[in-house]
Amino acid sequence: MPDLDPQSIASYWDAEAETFDDEADHGLRDLRVHAAWAGRLRSWMPGPPTDVLDLGCGTGSLTLLLAEQGHRPVGVDLSPRMAETARDKLAAAGFTAPVLTGDASDPPAAAGTSFDVVLARHLLWTLPAPERALRTWMSLLRPHGRLILIEGNWQASGDGPPYVPGAGCLPWLGGVSAEPLVEVLRPYAANVRVEPLTDPVLWGKPIHDERYAVIAHR
Repeated sequence: MPDLDPQSIASYWDAEAETFDDEADHGLRDLRVHAAWAGRLRSWMPGPPTDVLDLGCGTGSLTLLLAEQGHRPVGVDLSPRMAETARDKLAAAGFTAPVLTGDASDPPAAAGTSFDVVLARHLLWTLPAPERALRTWMSLLRPHGRLILIEGNWQASGDGPPYVPGAGCLPWLGGVSAEPLVEVLRPYAANVRVEPLTDPVLWGKPIHDERYAVIAHR
Protein backbone atom coordinates (compact mmCIF):
# COMPACT_ATOMS: atom_id res chain seq x y z
CA MET A 1 0.00 0.00 0.00
CA PRO A 2 1.41 3.45 -0.87
CA ASP A 3 2.87 5.40 2.04
CA LEU A 4 1.20 8.77 1.60
CA ASP A 5 1.48 11.67 4.01
CA PRO A 6 -2.02 13.09 4.60
CA GLN A 7 -0.57 16.51 5.31
CA SER A 8 1.19 16.55 1.93
CA ILE A 9 -2.06 15.64 0.22
CA ALA A 10 -4.00 18.29 2.15
CA SER A 11 -1.36 20.90 1.32
CA TYR A 12 -1.53 20.06 -2.37
CA TRP A 13 -5.29 20.56 -2.47
CA ASP A 14 -5.04 23.65 -0.26
CA ALA A 15 -2.86 25.17 -2.97
CA GLU A 16 -5.40 24.19 -5.63
CA ALA A 17 -8.39 25.67 -3.79
CA GLU A 18 -8.03 29.24 -5.01
CA THR A 19 -8.23 28.35 -8.71
CA PHE A 20 -10.14 25.06 -8.48
CA ASP A 21 -13.44 26.59 -9.56
CA ASP A 22 -11.92 28.00 -12.74
CA GLU A 23 -12.57 24.60 -14.36
CA ALA A 24 -16.07 24.63 -15.83
CA ASP A 25 -17.15 21.37 -14.19
CA HIS A 26 -15.69 22.39 -10.83
CA GLY A 27 -17.11 25.86 -10.30
CA LEU A 28 -20.32 25.37 -12.34
CA ARG A 29 -20.26 29.11 -13.04
CA ASP A 30 -21.48 28.69 -16.62
CA LEU A 31 -25.27 28.47 -16.51
CA ARG A 32 -25.40 25.67 -19.09
CA VAL A 33 -22.84 23.58 -17.18
CA HIS A 34 -24.66 24.28 -13.91
CA ALA A 35 -27.98 23.21 -15.40
CA ALA A 36 -26.47 20.06 -16.92
CA TRP A 37 -25.04 18.89 -13.60
CA ALA A 38 -28.21 19.84 -11.73
CA GLY A 39 -30.22 17.71 -14.14
CA ARG A 40 -27.94 14.69 -13.87
CA LEU A 41 -27.79 14.91 -10.11
CA ARG A 42 -31.59 15.13 -9.88
CA SER A 43 -31.92 12.02 -12.07
CA TRP A 44 -29.59 9.96 -9.84
CA MET A 45 -30.97 11.06 -6.49
CA PRO A 46 -34.05 9.85 -4.62
CA GLY A 47 -36.74 12.45 -4.12
CA PRO A 48 -35.85 15.10 -1.54
CA PRO A 49 -35.26 15.46 1.27
CA THR A 50 -32.54 12.85 1.79
CA ASP A 51 -29.40 12.70 3.92
CA VAL A 52 -26.36 12.82 1.63
CA LEU A 53 -22.66 12.41 2.40
CA ASP A 54 -20.62 14.31 -0.22
CA LEU A 55 -17.10 12.89 -0.01
CA GLY A 56 -14.11 14.79 -1.35
CA CYS A 57 -16.52 17.66 -1.78
CA GLY A 58 -13.82 20.14 -2.82
CA THR A 59 -15.21 23.66 -3.09
CA GLY A 60 -18.74 22.41 -2.53
CA SER A 61 -20.33 22.91 -5.94
CA LEU A 62 -22.22 19.61 -5.84
CA THR A 63 -22.91 20.07 -2.14
CA LEU A 64 -24.63 23.32 -3.02
CA LEU A 65 -26.62 21.70 -5.84
CA LEU A 66 -27.85 19.09 -3.38
CA ALA A 67 -28.93 21.76 -0.91
CA GLU A 68 -30.64 23.72 -3.67
CA GLN A 69 -32.61 20.60 -4.60
CA GLY A 70 -33.90 20.18 -1.06
CA HIS A 71 -31.52 17.53 0.26
CA ARG A 72 -29.52 17.55 3.51
CA PRO A 73 -25.88 17.27 2.45
CA VAL A 74 -22.82 16.87 4.65
CA GLY A 75 -19.50 17.58 2.95
CA VAL A 76 -16.12 16.08 3.82
CA ASP A 77 -12.76 17.09 2.38
CA LEU A 78 -9.18 16.52 3.50
CA SER A 79 -8.14 20.05 2.52
CA PRO A 80 -9.00 22.73 5.10
CA ARG A 81 -9.02 25.43 2.41
CA MET A 82 -11.33 23.43 0.16
CA ALA A 83 -13.68 22.84 3.08
CA GLU A 84 -13.59 26.51 4.03
CA THR A 85 -14.37 27.53 0.45
CA ALA A 86 -17.29 25.09 0.40
CA ARG A 87 -18.68 26.48 3.65
CA ASP A 88 -18.41 30.04 2.31
CA LYS A 89 -20.12 29.04 -0.94
CA LEU A 90 -23.02 27.42 0.89
CA ALA A 91 -23.38 30.33 3.32
CA ALA A 92 -23.40 32.86 0.47
CA ALA A 93 -26.32 30.96 -1.04
CA GLY A 94 -28.19 30.89 2.28
CA PHE A 95 -27.50 27.29 3.31
CA THR A 96 -25.92 25.99 6.51
CA ALA A 97 -24.97 22.48 5.47
CA PRO A 98 -22.00 21.21 7.48
CA VAL A 99 -18.66 20.73 5.73
CA LEU A 100 -16.01 18.87 7.73
CA THR A 101 -12.29 18.53 7.28
CA GLY A 102 -11.36 14.85 7.25
CA ASP A 103 -10.36 11.75 5.32
CA ALA A 104 -13.02 10.99 2.74
CA SER A 105 -11.94 7.35 2.50
CA ASP A 106 -12.77 6.90 6.20
CA PRO A 107 -15.18 9.74 7.02
CA PRO A 108 -15.08 11.27 10.49
CA ALA A 109 -17.77 10.04 12.88
CA ALA A 110 -18.95 13.65 13.27
CA ALA A 111 -20.23 13.50 9.70
CA GLY A 112 -22.70 10.77 10.64
CA THR A 113 -22.89 7.01 10.23
CA SER A 114 -26.09 6.47 8.22
CA PHE A 115 -27.10 8.08 4.91
CA ASP A 116 -29.59 7.70 2.10
CA VAL A 117 -26.90 8.59 -0.45
CA VAL A 118 -23.10 8.66 -0.49
CA LEU A 119 -21.69 10.75 -3.34
CA ALA A 120 -18.12 11.09 -4.60
CA ARG A 121 -16.84 12.78 -7.74
CA HIS A 122 -13.37 12.12 -9.17
CA LEU A 123 -12.07 10.98 -5.81
CA LEU A 124 -11.07 7.34 -6.23
CA TRP A 125 -7.87 8.09 -8.18
CA THR A 126 -6.45 9.93 -5.13
CA LEU A 127 -6.93 7.06 -2.65
CA PRO A 128 -4.25 4.59 -1.57
CA ALA A 129 -6.87 1.88 -0.85
CA PRO A 130 -9.91 2.60 -3.07
CA GLU A 131 -11.50 -0.84 -2.70
CA ARG A 132 -11.45 -0.55 1.07
CA ALA A 133 -12.97 2.93 0.80
CA LEU A 134 -15.78 1.59 -1.39
CA ARG A 135 -16.63 -1.05 1.22
CA THR A 136 -16.66 1.62 3.91
CA TRP A 137 -18.94 3.87 1.87
CA MET A 138 -21.41 1.08 1.14
CA SER A 139 -21.55 0.31 4.87
CA LEU A 140 -22.68 3.89 5.55
CA LEU A 141 -25.80 3.46 3.44
CA ARG A 142 -29.23 2.80 4.91
CA PRO A 143 -31.26 -0.08 3.46
CA HIS A 144 -32.08 0.73 -0.18
CA GLY A 145 -29.59 3.61 -0.10
CA ARG A 146 -27.38 4.37 -3.06
CA LEU A 147 -23.74 5.12 -3.76
CA ILE A 148 -23.23 7.60 -6.60
CA LEU A 149 -19.74 7.72 -8.11
CA ILE A 150 -18.81 10.19 -10.85
CA GLU A 151 -15.61 8.78 -12.28
CA GLY A 152 -13.44 8.38 -15.34
CA ASN A 153 -10.31 6.89 -16.83
CA TRP A 154 -7.94 9.65 -17.92
CA GLN A 155 -4.63 7.73 -17.88
CA ALA A 156 -2.67 10.82 -18.98
CA SER A 157 -2.99 12.15 -15.43
CA GLY A 158 -0.79 9.24 -14.36
CA ASP A 159 2.11 10.39 -16.56
CA GLY A 160 5.05 12.30 -15.14
CA PRO A 161 5.91 12.78 -11.49
CA PRO A 162 3.35 11.98 -8.76
CA TYR A 163 1.29 14.89 -7.52
CA VAL A 164 2.56 14.22 -3.97
CA PRO A 165 5.41 11.93 -2.82
CA GLY A 166 4.28 8.32 -2.98
CA ALA A 167 1.26 9.00 -5.18
CA GLY A 168 2.88 7.33 -8.17
CA CYS A 169 2.00 3.99 -6.55
CA LEU A 170 -1.71 4.75 -6.20
CA PRO A 171 -3.79 1.83 -7.54
CA TRP A 172 -6.09 3.96 -9.69
CA LEU A 173 -3.87 6.94 -10.46
CA GLY A 174 -5.05 8.19 -13.84
CA GLY A 175 -8.58 7.02 -13.18
CA VAL A 176 -10.42 3.73 -13.39
CA SER A 177 -12.63 2.28 -16.10
CA ALA A 178 -16.23 1.47 -15.32
CA GLU A 179 -15.94 -2.31 -15.64
CA PRO A 180 -13.39 -2.98 -12.86
CA LEU A 181 -15.14 -0.48 -10.60
CA VAL A 182 -18.46 -2.26 -11.07
CA GLU A 183 -16.82 -5.62 -10.34
CA VAL A 184 -15.54 -4.31 -7.00
CA LEU A 185 -19.01 -3.08 -6.07
CA ARG A 186 -21.06 -6.13 -7.09
CA PRO A 187 -20.58 -8.14 -3.86
CA TYR A 188 -21.90 -5.22 -1.79
CA ALA A 189 -24.70 -3.90 -4.00
CA ALA A 190 -28.12 -5.23 -4.92
CA ASN A 191 -27.98 -3.39 -8.23
CA VAL A 192 -25.28 -1.47 -10.11
CA ARG A 193 -25.69 0.57 -13.28
CA VAL A 194 -23.37 2.73 -15.35
CA GLU A 195 -24.31 5.94 -17.13
CA PRO A 196 -21.85 7.41 -19.67
CA LEU A 197 -21.13 11.12 -19.20
CA THR A 198 -20.08 12.09 -22.71
CA ASP A 199 -22.08 15.31 -23.08
CA PRO A 200 -19.48 18.09 -23.52
CA VAL A 201 -21.79 20.54 -21.76
CA LEU A 202 -21.07 18.72 -18.49
CA TRP A 203 -17.36 19.49 -18.82
CA GLY A 204 -17.49 22.82 -20.61
CA LYS A 205 -15.59 21.27 -23.53
CA PRO A 206 -15.42 18.12 -25.65
CA ILE A 207 -13.81 15.15 -23.94
CA HIS A 208 -11.90 12.23 -25.42
CA ASP A 209 -11.57 9.91 -22.45
CA GLU A 210 -13.91 7.71 -20.42
CA ARG A 211 -16.30 9.56 -18.10
CA TYR A 212 -19.26 7.94 -16.39
CA ALA A 213 -21.44 7.66 -13.31
CA VAL A 214 -21.97 4.48 -11.32
CA ILE A 215 -25.11 4.19 -9.23
CA ALA A 216 -24.96 1.26 -6.80
CA HIS A 217 -28.03 0.42 -4.71
CA ARG A 218 -27.62 -1.33 -1.40
